[in-house]
Order: sequence, then C-alpha cells, then structure tokens
Amino acid sequence: MADVLKKVPVREQDPKVRATNFEEVCLGYNKEEAMEEATRCINCKNAKCIEGCPVSINIPGFIKEVKEGNIEEAYKVIGKSSALPAICGRVCPQENQCEGKCIRGIKGEPVSIGKLERFVADYALENDIKPEKAESMNGHKVAVIGSGPAGLTCAGDLAKLGYEVTVFEALHELGGVLVYGIPEFRLPKQKVVAKEIDKVKELGVKFETNVVIGKSTTIDQLIEEEGFEAIFIGSGAGLPKFMGIPGENANGVFSANEYLTRNNLMKAFDPSYDTPIAAGTKVAVVGGGNVAMDAARTALRLGAEVHIVYRRSEEELPARVEEVHHAKEEGIIFNLLTNPTEILVDENGYVKGMKCVKMELGEPDASGRRRPVVVEGSEFEMELDTVIMSLGTSPNPLISSTTEGLEVNKWKCIVADEETGKTTKEGVYAGGDAVTGAATVILAMGAGKAGAKGIHEYLSNK
Repeated sequence: MADVLKKVPVREQDPKVRATNFEEVCLGYNKEEAMEEATRCINCKNAKCIEGCPVSINIPGFIKEVKEGNIEEAYKVIGKSSALPAICGRVCPQENQCEGKCIRGIKGEPVSIGKLERFVADYALENDIKPEKAESMNGHKVAVIGSGPAGLTCAGDLAKLGYEVTVFEALHELGGVLVYGIPEFRLPKQKVVAKEIDKVKELGVKFETNVVIGKSTTIDQLIEEEGFEAIFIGSGAGLPKFMGIPGENANGVFSANEYLTRNNLMKAFDPSYDTPIAAGTKVAVVGGGNVAMDAARTALRLGAEVHIVYRRSEEELPARVEEVHHAKEEGIIFNLLTNPTEILVDENGYVKGMKCVKMELGEPDASGRRRPVVVEGSEFEMELDTVIMSLGTSPNPLISSTTEGLEVNKWKCIVADEETGKTTKEGVYAGGDAVTGAATVILAMGAGKAGAKGIHEYLSNK
C-alpha cells in the first residue's frame, strides 16, 4: 500500500533523452497506478476541488469510479462538464486550481487530479468511447468563431443541447492555440488534440477552415445572410507584444508565437518537413510564462544553448512550477533579475547579441508583485544569434473593427459579461483570450461554457 500522504509517482522520459526529441515528457498513469492514486481521495462531501475547477467537473464523482475500476463511467462523469479532458489533464495548472484546493494537500500532497483526468481521457480515446449526443435537434443555428479551447467547448456544449453549430477557423488546421502554441512534447497533436476534436465532431458540430472573419466574411453577414441566430467569438489572442527596444527588427528576432507556430503547425521539428526555421545555436527567450518555457524547450530540442531572460526572481516566474522544473532538468539556463535594453545587430542585419541590465526587486506594483528596479552600473552583453520575445499577446482587432456595435476596451479585448459571455451587440457572445487577453486553456474553456449557457438562455427566451 502506498503512502497516503504522497502522490503515486508518474513516469517521465529521462531528461537527457527527452531534450533531444519531441516525444511526450510525461508518460501518465497506467490503470493500476490510477486506481491506487484514486484511493487517496477521501470523497469530501463539500468538495473544494470542484470549486477550484473553472468547468466544475464532479471530481470526487469521477475519481470514485476510477477507484472501482469503472473507467468508462468515470469518462461519462467528466464528459458532463468538459469537452477536452485529455488536453486539460496535460496542460491545466492544477496546482493553482483543483489540486490547490484538495484537502489531502493540507497535511501531504494533494490527489493527482490532473493525471487521473488524463488517464481516464486517454482510456476513452484508446477505446473509442463516444460522447453522449443530443437526443433531438432544436432547430436553432449558432456560429462559433475560432476552434481553440473556448470555441470547442462552446460548440460541444451547444451541440449537446441540440443546436446546429458551425465553427469557423482562420487557419488550415483545427485546434487554435492547442495546435500552434503548445509543443508536441507537452501536448501530442495527432494522438490527443485531433482525437479530442473528433469527439466534438461526433456530437454533430460542423467545421470550416481557412475562414478569416473580418475578411472572408463578417459577423453581420453571418447573422443577416447565413441565418445564424447567435454567435460566439472565441478567436483568442494571437497578436504578439514586443519591448520596443533598439534592434528588435533584426533578423533572428522572433515572437514566441511565430517560433512555436512554425514548429508546431508547420512541423519544423520533423526532419521530413522542409519548413524553414532559424533554430539558432545560442538563443535567449525573454519572458517567464508558460509560453516562454515552451519556446525555450523547443529551441533546446532544435539543438541550441538556451537562456531564459526574466526581469524578476524565480518566485515571481508566472510559468507552472512543473514547466520550470522540466526546463531546468533539460539544461535551460535561467538569467533571472535581468532585463534586455538593446538587441545588438551585425552589419548584415542579423542578431549578434543583447545588452542587458541586472535588476533588483523594490516595492510591490499594481499586480501585487515586487517591481523590478535597475541596478546602477550593471550593464553587460550576452552573445546570441536568436532572440525570442515571449511577453504576452493581445487579440487581433480584425473582428472587432469589422463588426458594428461590438465594444472593445483599451487593450482591444472584446467587452463581455463574465457569467454569460454577452457582448454589447445583440446575439453576439465572446470568451477566452479574445476577452481576457492571453490566459490558460482551462479558463478559455470555462468562458466557452459560460458562452454556451448564455446563448442557450438567449435563444430559449427569444
């Protein structure tokens, strides 16, 4: 019998081996390990873990089924709340959400909820267990813009309620940030993402790719000419931010967004594809979030020496603890309390280095984190050939600028009600990164859920 205070350990690829390949780092539980971990759940009556889940999965309910070996039943419990469990089990920040609220975590380690969700979802994918469809259609047509986590969740929830749903995706592949933003070693595209999208298709959702809303067609045309009675905008936040320092336009400076998209969606990591990617031999990734870790670990796998350059200390790194741990194990170098001031460029316009200053932490700023202050006389230079800027993203203003009556805030994010996703334009709902700016997959899914609920209420009362 395992120690009830500790999680059943999860198998992972050896750091030295995985630093040279794009195969999944974490190997997950097998059935025996999952059932053993499930025995650690004490099935609280007032389960705090459910409160911590943005899509309100009945966590003790599904874990109870795992404990008893009823994996298909466990999947049905999760399926009532989540359309993408194999994805959430891999990329959710459980430590701040469900597991962060787990009572077991007070005296020991919390139950490994994320790894159990992943096991159940992978079992369902491997055994082709179908999601439960609507018994009948209700005759209403809804359009969803974007096939990322917010759009997929909204579409799936509406399809289960009997709506005829069409998802419009700007790119040639479905999945949004799940396919272009998150690397293969954290989220396998064919084994997981494509199969999860197939489950949404099995609910009756239709998909159209290569449709850029605001160019190919507009929201007003979808309503007036195509007969859609409501629209959900889940178009994400794909517009990268830069520092505005000298040299930022040099060859060899990328946004993390572009770097990851080339690698993930265009398969630059696969030698059999001829996608050009300036992989770099000495790379600095500026930023400290999950996307920065993804870009750094990708560059490492493409053969570079990689530095994370972040202006605060390790305690303030916004990335998940697990991602930072994996990055360090693989050999990423962390230059903390360091801020770039200029990118150095050679006579041919290529990156040759970066000027930086050392920082120290002063008083807390508006975000509650201690504000970094420049240490006088601490300038130094790093020798580099590639710089990847990972400073966050904002929504592309194309949709909002081509839609009458759709209000946006000063960050170009669509203004929408948190509970229902309702925007300032009648019949139009929005959620995810298009509303909040760049955030997590599960928060986008929570917003997709809220949008589906809002649209259902709107069309039921219409």
